[in-house]
Amino acid sequence: MATTDKTKRVGKWYFGGVASAMAACCTHPLDLLKVHLQTHQGPKMGLVQMGVKVVKTDRIFGLYNGLSASVLRQLTYSMTRFAIYETVKKELTKDNRNMPVYEKIGLAAFAGACGGLVGTPADLINVRMQNDIRLPPAERRNYKHAIDGLYRVVRFEGPLKSFNGATMASSRAVCVTVGQLAGYDTVKNMLLVTGFFEDNIQLHLTSSTLAGMMATLLTQPLDVMKTRMMNAAPGYYNVR
Repeated sequence: MATTDKTKRVGKWYFGGVASAMAACCTHPLDLLKVHLQTHQGPKMGLVQMGVKVVKTDRIFGLYNGLSASVLRQLTYSMTRFAIYETVKKELTKDNRNMPVYEKIGLAAFAGACGGLVGTPADLINVRMQNDIRLPPAERRNYKHAIDGLYRVVRFEGPLKSFNGATMASSRAVCVTVGQLAGYDTVKNMLLVTGFFEDNIQLHLTSSTLAGMMATLLTQPLDVMKTRMMNAAPGYYNVR
């Protein structure tokens, strides 16, 4: 008689970072338009209007400016926060122990702060590359790719400049991680208790959607300030 061996699949700490990098390849055009809207100084424009303007200025490939930096950002920022959160959570939930909500929030905040700091250099390059086409030709930085951008910042502006906006990036990362990771775990457990959900793709999709909405609401003001600080001319802001 044939038997089937059902082995429980355990996610690895780096899955979140790799998945985030893959997702960045799909969502990059929207992220680029978000940066353009956040730094736009002229008449008020909507998402579609800004998209049309970018395509007219730099063709369809203009929507993918800074993609290498976006991927690098996820491989540093998201990889770090997922690694810390999932590794520590795994240790704290041994022997079927349930983590209270305050522990999840505290752990997510710590993981987000670490990820935000580690990912700041790539985030800085990402913002600059996305916004480069909005600058006059003489003022454009024209980074070839993310590594070229990091090299030129460190060489010509100094190593500390690569962490410009680190305070805002870390603060934003704290809110994102609390909303995404702690929010996801909390919402998932609440939905399971209702009896209307089982541990399947519908549960994970619903939990992820609600957690993403919470993270967006928490981080939008900080995201605007972070983008403007990273894109500002040297000396414009005196805080990091």
